[in-house]
Amino acid sequence: MKEKITPEGVLAFLRSRNGRASKADIARHFKISGNDRIGMKQMLKEMLRKGLVHQGSFRQVVLPDAPKREPKRERKTETRPARKDKRGADEAPRTHFVGLYQPMSKGGSMVQPVSRQDKNPILIPEGSEMDAREDDLVSATFKGRAWSITEVLARKGDAGMVSLMAIKTMDIPDEFPQDALKECDGITVPDLGKREDFRHVPLVTIDGEDSRDFDDAVYAEPDKDPSNPGGWKILVAIADVAHYVRPGSALDEEAYKRGNSVYFPDRVVPMLPEALSNDLCSLRPLEERACMVAKMTINAQGELVGQRVVRGLMKSAARLTYNQVQAALDGHPDNTTKPLLDKVIKPLFGAYKTLEMAREARGAVDLDLPERKVLIKNGEVQDILQRARYDSHKLIEELMILANVAVAVELEDRDHDTLYRIHAKPDNERWAATRDFLVELGLRPKYGLSPSPKDLQALLEAAEGRDEAPLINDVVLRTMSQAAYSPNNVGHFGLALERYAHFTSPIRRYADLVVHRALIRALKLGDDGLTDHERERLDIIGQHISDRERVAQSAERETIDRYIALFLKDKVGATFPARISGVTHFGIFVTVEPTGADGLIPVRTLPQDYYIHDEKRHSLTGRRTGLKFTLAMPLTVRLVEVDSNTGRLLMELLPGQFNVAEGHSPRRFKRRERDSRDRKGRDGSPRSRSRPSKGGKKAPRR
Repeated sequence: MKEKITPEGVLAFLRSRNGRASKADIARHFKISGNDRIGMKQMLKEMLRKGLVHQGSFRQVVLPDAPKREPKRERKTETRPARKDKRGADEAPRTHFVGLYQPMSKGGSMVQPVSRQDKNPILIPEGSEMDAREDDLVSATFKGRAWSITEVLARKGDAGMVSLMAIKTMDIPDEFPQDALKECDGITVPDLGKREDFRHVPLVTIDGEDSRDFDDAVYAEPDKDPSNPGGWKILVAIADVAHYVRPGSALDEEAYKRGNSVYFPDRVVPMLPEALSNDLCSLRPLEERACMVAKMTINAQGELVGQRVVRGLMKSAARLTYNQVQAALDGHPDNTTKPLLDKVIKPLFGAYKTLEMAREARGAVDLDLPERKVLIKNGEVQDILQRARYDSHKLIEELMILANVAVAVELEDRDHDTLYRIHAKPDNERWAATRDFLVELGLRPKYGLSPSPKDLQALLEAAEGRDEAPLINDVVLRTMSQAAYSPNNVGHFGLALERYAHFTSPIRRYADLVVHRALIRALKLGDDGLTDHERERLDIIGQHISDRERVAQSAERETIDRYIALFLKDKVGATFPARISGVTHFGIFVTVEPTGADGLIPVRTLPQDYYIHDEKRHSLTGRRTGLKFTLAMPLTVRLVEVDSNTGRLLMELLPGQFNVAEGHSPRRFKRRERDSRDRKGRDGSPRSRSRPSKGGKKAPRR
């Protein structure tokens, strides 16, 4: 049986050969041939760099403790791997490492990385392992001249290890300091006092079945004002987190540090301790809760015509789920929704349909991106599903958007500083490249290099029903800028809104807590509003919590990828339908149905050819065969390898899909022929380097 090549296996083989072997010896022992030799050489190169092996005479691979024939300069001790920052500059050497512990057969051990940013294992000297066992998740620290295990984070097979990998590699705080926990002791729901009484209003929460906290409740009724026919009165009540988390407190400092809650399939790392997030700030049914309420009026066209924000005391009438509400709307109410159907649920739906008209009129971009749901039972992945999206989901989304607009208007009308949720226009050059790609797919955008939200929405609607629609949604998303938090309002391009501020989730987003404090100060609703110090630092706060949001998104995405890899681990060799979701010079990424898993097909495994990467058109084209791989192209792939530690999947094309001679060596090209391709046009004719005449076509922008 073929033995899989690993760093540990190479070290064991070298010991069996008295510490010395050629690369050919290693390849023969592990039965490595063809293109697989490239991977073997890369692994040996990394082992050399890490000091696990040395380079001896005659290009042999030598163990560090072999006879001293190698040059003295080749002897190395394990050093901390340096990293590059986003600008390419050297960062401080690493002092902390998280990975899976791997003992070696003759002393010492390694820690295999679980982070996608770490490519190489680290060496642990004998005696520095603590009580770690094989495949335990461990934390290692660099001290002096070597690494040592400092903590066993989870034992092999422990439930929760998968999400813990992301938590520890991305430095997400998952334990609250004692001073923050102590501040939760003895706090209670406030008395009515000067608050407005909403306890008689049948506000309801609507969330997913697996939701762990309930921070928003809603209510709607037709506007009885004869001057606003067809209009609606809407209430959105939000947990009054600012009452409990005061500026400068230990709770506030910890919430700011975290920036947001992080949601994994098996757990939540909350921004606030459970005493708040799951109790006093959770709008539980039939329990009094402090709240901030946006009181809004819309007209028959769904436009906001009036708003006011107050502090209140409420009592939720019911905790409903999206499935329950949708079933009730579809004519199948249960015992909970039946008495609420006419008085609460139908009016909410009526207000939503009016808001939906306004959304369509302004042309907000509605990206239909599938959300994956991981079903876990007893620590095992049972299934990977796509979350359903009902009108009940859209109902809550539209009411939350309306509330976020209302508070932004309220604060801007009072010329008060706050944090906006901003989304800049797409970059013109990126949009031009995307436009070229869409044209190749057969779509014909009828606008120039600066599309409006309405233009993009029309494009998405034109793509509906096509097999490539999910990929087109994804490409449009990638073309757009990332949303962020800033005190400088540039509007929200995706939602086609001029003013927008996050208000509806202060339990799990620090930005919303800042907006609540801004409202309290601007509207004189208490002494716990935004401080002068916070107002001066809004740009710093906005940048920090935008960064923390990126970390949370990466952690959640990587964890789902790891769970999918675990789910597919026993399916190596199976074939799947897939579509190309990314194209690079080193290979193509595919999205596999039905799990939505993402895998890489390395370029070296494609039908042999010299492949030209066109970044703008998202394609790889074979110079000899003309075989072209482009975004959204359907393929049949085979799962070759699964790395559940990082969530990476390696795929290969199923042979025989293309009318080309697969397996032939690529044609050799002369240097002058390769160099000339940049001097020729697409039809092969010489391309002029001179600028066109004044009346001719514009020269390309440099």
